[in-house]
Amino acid sequence: MRLLENKLYLEDLQTVCSLPLPWEELEGKGILISGATGMIGSTLIDVLMLRNRAGSSEAGKAGAGCRVIALGRSEEKARARFKEYWDNPCFTFVQCDINDRESLERGCAQACPVVDYVFHAASNTHPVAYASDPIGTVVTNIIGLDNLLHFASEHGCRRFLFASSNEIYGENRGDVELFDEKYCGYIDCNTMRAGYPESKRAGETLCQAYIRQKGLDIVIPRFTRSFGPALLSTDTKALSQFIRKGVAGEDIVLKSEGTQFYSYTYICDAVSGFLYCLMKGESGEAYNIADVSCDITLRELAQTIADYVGTKVVFDLPDAVEAAGYSKATKARLDGVKLRALGWSPRFDMKTGLGHTIEIMRSVG
Repeated sequence: MRLLENKLYLEDLQTVCSLPLPWEELEGKGILISGATGMIGSTLIDVLMLRNRAGSSEAGKAGAGCRVIALGRSEEKARARFKEYWDNPCFTFVQCDINDRESLERGCAQACPVVDYVFHAASNTHPVAYASDPIGTVVTNIIGLDNLLHFASEHGCRRFLFASSNEIYGENRGDVELFDEKYCGYIDCNTMRAGYPESKRAGETLCQAYIRQKGLDIVIPRFTRSFGPALLSTDTKALSQFIRKGVAGEDIVLKSEGTQFYSYTYICDAVSGFLYCLMKGESGEAYNIADVSCDITLRELAQTIADYVGTKVVFDLPDAVEAAGYSKATKARLDGVKLRALGWSPRFDMKTGLGHTIEIMRSVG
């Protein structure tokens, strides 16, 4: 079964599609998404295309809704993920390297004459990628971002959104329980692992520079540790490994004592948070996409999945390469009050999100 044939996944997408948002603002607009085959990018595309389908039915004509321009380096990967949309006039895939400005400009000029919104979601987002490709991690978060910001500025885009991360907060200094958007914890910049959080920090600063110097409208959603059925097979984050073990009916492997206390977000809540930033956020502002209902220790997380699938938790230390990519933060809980003020609230608590993820992945195979 394909992901888009799964009833539960479609119901979760519909939950997002039914949110009380000004969807009419997206009517006829072009939305360019980098990192389109990643978990956040691909789920967002599923939501937008489902809205398009409903809009077409309501309007009684094909093509109602927004135009989705998906950027990626691999057409093969994109065809596999977006098979259902490939011939849809509202969907266009552009094969390009966003770190190459000429490649980006050439690909987009041919495929999408008008772009209203840009969402930069391309990035390495898991430990082994940080460790094995630290240069690529930094370059995509800064050079790739700069190229997309330049494109948006030159083509009169209405709004730009940069997918930032809870990682920018660094380690909790022990002075707060929840990180609001002004918090700044400790990061040792003189390490390989710092490439991801430091480049996300630099990316946010670059966004502010474009706001001031180019007058670009930019909002920064800060995603926390997101999970869902569209997670990539290459994702080495602890939660992703837990989920895959759960889907396979195997013991959950914990590579630490599990005392780390983090915020997590089910992917459909992460995407809905993004949409609130897109349609209701204030230019120049950052918004944490998080809620305390999904705050949990790593040990409790592992146990929750093990209990759900009827297995147990076992402990195993990581190898050197894997450990080098791990976050050193032991407590990173985000304050979601600012996003809630825009009207956002989560629809999925931790147990529900985990259950849906495991059930959907079991059926998709």
